[in-house]
Amino acid sequence: MLDPRAVESLIAFWADAGVDVAYADAPVDRMARGLEALKPKVPAALAPPTPINAPRPAFAVAAADAGAVTAARAAAAAASTLAELEAAIAAFDGCELKRQGASRAVFARGEPDAPVMVIGEGPGADEDAQGAPFVGRAGKLLDKMLAAAGLTGRVLITNTVFWRPPGNRTPSPAEQAACAPFVERAIALVRPKLLMLAGGASAKHMLKTSEGILSLRGRWFEWKSEDGALELPVLPTLHPAFLLRQPAAKKKAWEDLMRLTERLDRPQRPS
Repeated sequence: MLDPRAVESLIAFWADAGVDVAYADAPVDRMARGLEALKPKVPAALAPPTPINAPRPAFAVAAADAGAVTAARAAAAAASTLAELEAAIAAFDGCELKRQGASRAVFARGEPDAPVMVIGEGPGADEDAQGAPFVGRAGKLLDKMLAAAGLTGRVLITNTVFWRPPGNRTPSPAEQAACAPFVERAIALVRPKLLMLAGGASAKHMLKTSEGILSLRGRWFEWKSEDGALELPVLPTLHPAFLLRQPAAKKKAWEDLMRLTERLDRPQRPS
C-alpha cells in the first residue's frame, strides 16, 4: 500500500510544477510499455511500394450525427446577428462536448466587422472559465503577435468547437462537424476578407485535408462555404500554444502574419 505522505508529496510536486489537469482517466505504466517496446518483433511482410504519383487518400468526412448537423444548420441560419448566433450556440444540444464537463459555450471575441477572422481549435480551461476564446497564456501571446503586426481591432477570434474538450484534448472531427454550421454562419455575418487558421485541428477541418500543420502553414488556400456562396483566402499558421512549447517556431508564425498583413493591406486593383 502506498504511503499517504509520499502521495501527498508527489501531488505537491506536480502542483508546484504547474500540472493542473490529467490527460487520461486511468494511470499509464510507461515503464511496462517501454519494456514491451523492447521485445523483439516478428517482421511483417513488406507492403508493395506506393507509386510516386499515387493520389493522396481522400479526407475522411466526420461521422457526425446527421440530425445534430441539420439542427445546427437551422439554428445558425435563423441568426441574423452575432449576438443571436451566440445565443443559438448556447442553446444547441447537438455537440457531445456540451455534456462532457464544459461549464459554458465559448463563442467569439473581437470586432463584428473585422477584416480578419482567426479560427482556433477549441476552448481551454481559461476560456471555459471566462467565456471568451484565447484568453489564457496562448491567447495573450496571440494578442501580442496581432498587435505587433498592426492587427489590433481588426480581428474576430473564434474556434471550430464552442465547448472545452475534456482535458484540453483536440476536438474530434465529429464534434467539429456538429459545430461547423455555426462557424460558417459566423463567417457569413462578419464577412471578413481573410481567414487565419490557428493550429492543425482547425486547418485540417476547415480545409478538409489530412496534411499536417507544418506542411500547411504559410501557404494560401481557398475556403468555400457549403452552399458555395462564400469563398475566402485562408492562411493556416501554428497555434500559439505550440509556440509556447517551441519558442523557436515563433519566427515561422511571424512570417505567416507578415504574409497575411501584406495581402490584407494590398491596394485593390481598380475595377
